[in-house]
Amino acid sequence: MTTFTIDADNHIMAHATPEEAAATATTPFDSFSGPQELAELAKAWPPKRLLAIWNCLPGVRPIRKFQDYQAAAPRIWERIQGLVAAVAPPPAPPAQAKATRHAKGGARVAQGAPAKGKAAHKATAAKSPRRAKKTAPAAAPIAPRQTSKTARVIAMLQRKDGATLAEIMTTMGWQKHTVRGFMAGAMKKAGYAVESFKPQGGERTYRLK
Repeated sequence: MTTFTIDADNHIMAHATPEEAAATATTPFDSFSGPQELAELAKAWPPKRLLAIWNCLPGVRPIRKFQDYQAAAPRIWERIQGLVAAVAPPPAPPAQAKATRHAKGGARVAQGAPAKGKAAHKATAAKSPRRAKKTAPAAAPIAPRQTSKTARVIAMLQRKDGATLAEIMTTMGWQKHTVRGFMAGAMKKAGYAVESFKPQGGERTYRLK
């Protein structure tokens, strides 16, 4: 299912999966996968933002006013469907399928070949060396600017008990979608491992591992 993200500058992008959307986002964003989710987000957006989103879309005729979010959300949703084709994986070309069939045929021929010969010798030589795979060192987390939003969130997550979803929303002025996307996207790209848990009878809480 295609997932759309929209950032604070009203840039809308389409992603093949929610995981891809979270991994590629570097700033706080809202995400939606259907017209209903977009309408829910649009409820909290001021009329000026709805107007700015529409007028930023390519190929649209600029307008001066939307009656309300119920009128704006369906029109925006319909317009951005052109982004879906851009993220759909292209079908495999016929040449690739033909190459696969040739490869399978070659495998059957190899199974019936004599044990001795150059092919058998090469296969044995390829299997004999056993070298330990080198593990790349883990990248150190990127230190954010002390005055950035990332630094403010990290300060809350470094506390012993972490920070609740509601607390982060209140402090940063974000919505639930924005907090979840930030944890899965920006924090992950910056190299921070975030633990998400919900104590019995408590609220969703985030904490640095």
